[in-house]
Amino acid sequence: MIRTALEQQTLRATGTGRLPSSRLVRAEYLKLRTRRGLVLASLALTVGSVLVASGILVGLHAAAPATHGPAGGLEHFHNGVYMLTQLGSMAAILIGATAGVGDLAAGFFRHLVITGRPRLTLFAARIPGGLGLLLPIAAVAYAVAAVGSVVFAGSLPAPSAAYLTESGLWFLLYITVMFLLALGAAAMLGSRATTIGLLAGLQLLITPLVQGLHHAGLGAEATVGIALWQLAPKALQAGAPQSDLAMSLAAIVIVVAAWLIAAIGLGGWQTVKRDA
Repeated sequence: MIRTALEQQTLRATGTGRLPSSRLVRAEYLKLRTRRGLVLASLALTVGSVLVASGILVGLHAAAPATHGPAGGLEHFHNGVYMLTQLGSMAAILIGATAGVGDLAAGFFRHLVITGRPRLTLFAARIPGGLGLLLPIAAVAYAVAAVGSVVFAGSLPAPSAAYLTESGLWFLLYITVMFLLALGAAAMLGSRATTIGLLAGLQLLITPLVQGLHHAGLGAEATVGIALWQLAPKALQAGAPQSDLAMSLAAIVIVVAAWLIAAIGLGGWQTVKRDA
């Protein structure tokens, strides 16, 4: 069988010897980075969306400053972060689903198994490998949005450095959770398309719908997106659909941890049990 150079590198990194974990992580990262379509789609959803939205606002202000205010400021920052959270989550889901099931879909999983490397080690290496691709892209997109909200604020109040830092850390946490959910779900289901469909529906339909309900009812707090938004800075929540939900920190941690444990646990279990 003729293997690509990337597959050969992965096999060397997953040999039976006790090799440094960084080699295995780098192999997982390279498998994702070399997927040009995946990288371009992720950039379009994050950096591209911010540049397009900012460009439109700047153009409107330049064409009609009397009716269209400056393109920056707090309000545009809040709206921009909400948009970026939604679309950035889709990038996280794409990368997570690809990382979780890419080897299986390509028929390469059995080659990894026969190296003798523990399956849980193979599964765990996908987490830093995928985050190594996702987080830099997301950080650049957020940086563009943050800088634009200050540079183009004009006479409007601009977000402070401390507020930008706090919001940025929360944003990276949000998409990290979505990545982990996608990775675990894909490994469990064995299907990239099904995972993307389910989590896209959860993120783009169910979460905003529940957020917009003033009386969401019992159980609404169990939605992972709702719990994550409860962690956002209070001012930042102004850019999201409003509801009367209020959760304690303990409840938020329990909900997010339950989703992650279920996804990662079942994904790891299925990886161990799956036929090579």
